[in-house]
Amino acid sequence: MKDLRDLPDEVKYEVGFAIRSAQEGGKVDYALPMMGFGGAGVLGVRTDCGGNTYRTVYTVKFPKAVYVLHVFQKKSKRGRKTPQRDVELVRSRLSAAEEHHKENYRTVGKREKRHG
Repeated sequence: MKDLRDLPDEVKYEVGFAIRSAQEGGKVDYALPMMGFGGAGVLGVRTDCGGNTYRTVYTVKFPKAVYVLHVFQKKSKRGRKTPQRDVELVRSRLSAAEEHHKENYRTVGKREKRHG
């Protein structure tokens, strides 16, 4: 994802560590559930660097994949609430991730198999 590659190195390190941990079945303490997505399936990482705040949102909803849904620099200096346009983008990308997962993974018995 281009947005992720464009982040400052310090931010990429923290985000990369969080995502790698999720891929291995863990969760870093600075990854918090994103409100409005029904539980802990959608997580957000907030990273401060050089006076700027960056947010990365990803999902651990699927057993075989971690999807990065959105990466952005928080522009507003007021409040902690994620802007509605960013929430809608996350919602849209989560829906696309669900479709991608459905198309690319299938359940065989109790195990999921990658096909394609």
